[in-house]
Amino acid sequence: MDLSDLAPAALLALHAQVADELRSRGITRSSNNPTGDLAEYLFCKAFGWKQADNSSANIDARSADGIRYQIKGRRTTRHNDSRQLSAIRDLGGAHFDFLAGVLFNEDYSVMRAALIPHTVAFKQATFVKRTNSHRFLLRDDVWKSPGVRDVTMELRAVDF
Repeated sequence: MDLSDLAPAALLALHAQVADELRSRGITRSSNNPTGDLAEYLFCKAFGWKQADNSSANIDARSADGIRYQIKGRRTTRHNDSRQLSAIRDLGGAHFDFLAGVLFNEDYSVMRAALIPHTVAFKQATFVKRTNSHRFLLRDDVWKSPGVRDVTMELRAVDF
């Protein structure tokens, strides 16, 4: 699909229509940037987790056996290859058992994904006083940490 001839207003309208369609199909839960919603969708679909309500603080999903997950995603692009996940609030409170993190390529395909024990996330995160939150970078060395499970193939296998 060649979009180069579309005016900016038409591109923005198309973006809004795409966001609405993804929401109506249940892939995203909001009309915002789809990265976080897509991460939640893929993890829950791959592992059969139940998504938490949108208002649930610090927990995005639970497994059938009660394990709590906070799910984060980051889309890398040719303009920004940062692997910094969105802010993690009250990390010291241990509200979740695992951080489920996924890196997306520019086209939203799964680059890499991991299940990271809370203890590992806490040890590798940095507290940011200004935002009263922790910053976590999903670098390649995370996959070498004890207890981290590479789940890249499980997320790639999700059909949607």
